[in-house]
Amino acid sequence: MARGERRRRAAAAEGARPPERARGAGRRDGRASGASGASGASGARGSAGGAALAVVVLALAFGLSGRWVIAWLRVRRALTLHPAPPALPPGSSSPAVAPELFWGTYRPHVYFGMKTRSPKPLLTGLMWAQQGATPGTPPKLRHTCEQGDGVGPYGWEFHDGLSFGRQHISDGALRLTTEFVKRTGGQHGGDWSWRVTVEPQASGTSSLPLVSLFFYVVTDGQEVLLPEIGAKGQLKFISGHTSELGDFRLTLLPPTSPGDTVPKHGSYNVFWSSNPGLPLLTDMVQSHLNSWFQHRPPGASPERYLGLPASLKWEERGPGGQGQFLIQQVTLKVPFSVEFMFESGSARAGGNQAPGQLLGSQLTQALESHAAAFQERFERTFRLKEKGLSPEEQALGQVALSGLLGGIGYFYGQGLVLPDTGMEGSEQKVDPALFPPVPLFSGVPSRSFFPRGFLWDEGFHQLVVQRWDPHLTREVLGHWLGLLNADGWIGREQILGDEARSRVPPEFLVQRAAHANPPTLLLPVLQMLEGGDPDDLAFLQKAFPRLHAWFSWLHQSQAGPVPLSYRWRGRDLALPTLLNPKTLPSGLDDYPRASHPSAAERHLDLRCWVALGARVLSRLAEQLGEAEAAAELGPLAASLEEPGGLEELHWAPELGVFADFGNHTKAVQLKSRPPQGLVRVVGRPPPQLQYVDAVGYVSLFPFLLQLLDPSSPRLGPLLDILADSRHLWSPFGLRSLSASSLFYRQRNSEHDPPYWRGAVWLNINYLALGALHHYGRVEGPHKVQAAKLYRELRANVVSNIWRQYQATGFLWEQYSDQDGHGMGCRPFQGWTSLVLLVMAEEY
Repeated sequence: MARGERRRRAAAAEGARPPERARGAGRRDGRASGASGASGASGARGSAGGAALAVVVLALAFGLSGRWVIAWLRVRRALTLHPAPPALPPGSSSPAVAPELFWGTYRPHVYFGMKTRSPKPLLTGLMWAQQGATPGTPPKLRHTCEQGDGVGPYGWEFHDGLSFGRQHISDGALRLTTEFVKRTGGQHGGDWSWRVTVEPQASGTSSLPLVSLFFYVVTDGQEVLLPEIGAKGQLKFISGHTSELGDFRLTLLPPTSPGDTVPKHGSYNVFWSSNPGLPLLTDMVQSHLNSWFQHRPPGASPERYLGLPASLKWEERGPGGQGQFLIQQVTLKVPFSVEFMFESGSARAGGNQAPGQLLGSQLTQALESHAAAFQERFERTFRLKEKGLSPEEQALGQVALSGLLGGIGYFYGQGLVLPDTGMEGSEQKVDPALFPPVPLFSGVPSRSFFPRGFLWDEGFHQLVVQRWDPHLTREVLGHWLGLLNADGWIGREQILGDEARSRVPPEFLVQRAAHANPPTLLLPVLQMLEGGDPDDLAFLQKAFPRLHAWFSWLHQSQAGPVPLSYRWRGRDLALPTLLNPKTLPSGLDDYPRASHPSAAERHLDLRCWVALGARVLSRLAEQLGEAEAAAELGPLAASLEEPGGLEELHWAPELGVFADFGNHTKAVQLKSRPPQGLVRVVGRPPPQLQYVDAVGYVSLFPFLLQLLDPSSPRLGPLLDILADSRHLWSPFGLRSLSASSLFYRQRNSEHDPPYWRGAVWLNINYLALGALHHYGRVEGPHKVQAAKLYRELRANVVSNIWRQYQATGFLWEQYSDQDGHGMGCRPFQGWTSLVLLVMAEEY
């Protein structure tokens, strides 16, 4: 995950919505077959192969450069899906194969909404506004999660990843609770119901403004919606039909007081138009809140509110094929509850006994039953109560899991890729091009700031999810492996579809096919392999060709200057504005590397990731009976794990730790040079090939990935560095860079604050705790020291995250090593949710 890149996106104005982007690049021109993204691969391979043959013939005929032909072929392969069979069965996202997963809260960037796992989904969502909160100004419409919009804390109290969730949202003086329950039945994914409750944040609050809720439905094509509207603008129900859902009905029930069934007076406005494009929904509704209406409860004084005007006749709404956007506004006094129900026609067809509707007391009963079942299953799975954790800590664990599961999204679209011509260091002479349309079912790091898939993050996400629901993890891994191109590359940031694209500035939309990312998906694969679940092993059997292709690409494409060394392609150039050129593909963005990038670099963390990959793939090949692959991977794994090889390439005697190697000098600093601002000044000694003196997370990687033998003479010095408060130890967790480093807490440029230069990150602390847990339980000279450090570090990490959650209501992207305060974006219920596994002592 390019986090420094992310920080630059946030620097302009925290919480400001990025400007809308051109949508042409995201045009949907095909449908996915199955969930792996491999649909159309054979056709693409055929056309690519035919075109390649034609180009070779022309090149020979006209004497064109062989280097040009090779570059052209590489471009073609970069934009072609991998030919291996998909890891998931055909139609795995369809209601026929996985009805329980067809509907879900798969729009993590909105405060509340649901959609189908489909390239052309039916989408539903919620907006709300406090009327007259600021006199004389239009009400602020809440819809998409934004960093700086003043909403919060918010997040899922419970979410089982499947059929139930309860979320609380604080918005000034208001507290909203959104709940949903799904029920399978029929051939189209079954029914679901929502309940939205709005109450005062504090008891005894008076003079709260009117509140408007906006429930909407959006289609994306030729689907049919037929609303039935009453005389006062009340939407009685919406009848609809799509090819994937068949016949269905959506019903918005009259509002009631919380816990009551007696209808409460509300005012209604309905708006119906063509779909303006998903990124434009908020702006469209906000711009149409321009007519004054009166809210007249019986026996009370009327109040004015801004509402949506009556919509035009359908034939006046523009050309067909755009889909439909239908929204019902309900305005009333707090407190109140509103229920919104979806009923599938096929669940009631063919003589099936119609189940009772999920509304009123039956909905309440279903919600309570699911909440109790969630808590029982949570304790059975993670055993926090049994381990002696307090009720408050147990609640934190439930929130961590629920926020991660509630952040899973379904995306579909075409990403922009800059192909790798193989001519590093020169102008590639190619333009970015569209990758084939693919689906992705994935967790997201942050609903407010990064609501899309990141490869580096997802492996950590699935360490948590796999323990709760192994089937969900298989679905997610299968989708990620469906993104492979013909070379075995997976883009590290997936920006698929109009909604995802609208949140990313144009300069960050392009993924480069030469750049890798840490292969963290191998962490849950290792968990599967060691668990021995027959369903997991059956999945891995199907997934193996893709896993092997992905690892082979990483091993070959990131090869370093000497055998068994590796370097991250894609480091920034040595620009005069950067203190230390960043290495975004590593995931550790601004972590200090060699001061002057060169092809001579050897990156320690990458070598360790490749060593782990070779170990996991070798074991997997042996277990699955993949003899040819095992014969290839076994010797590679043995060579990479040979202690002498690692020490020869990366042990720095003068530093007493493992380190990167490259063209480096520590005589660099940022100085003010008006009018340019801060610029990099290089003093003496000049750069030379040497080990990089940056003690921090990278130094620990042989330990973090448990590549060192328990009796290794190098383990003790690493534990000493880890435990030293002058270096990595803090009361809040391990800091990312030594407090004694010249780069500690230093800005990387005038506009880039420090990121991986001292802050505490939970994903690396989780790896460190797992390693300490391991070395503290196996025989070796450092067993006692590792066990002691494990207990102390676990207590520090858990207690600080708990304190910050209590103080702010959020899990955070990173934590200060100075005072423990949460930093970066929030909520960050991606890998910070690993706190649950730390509490459960599951590594």
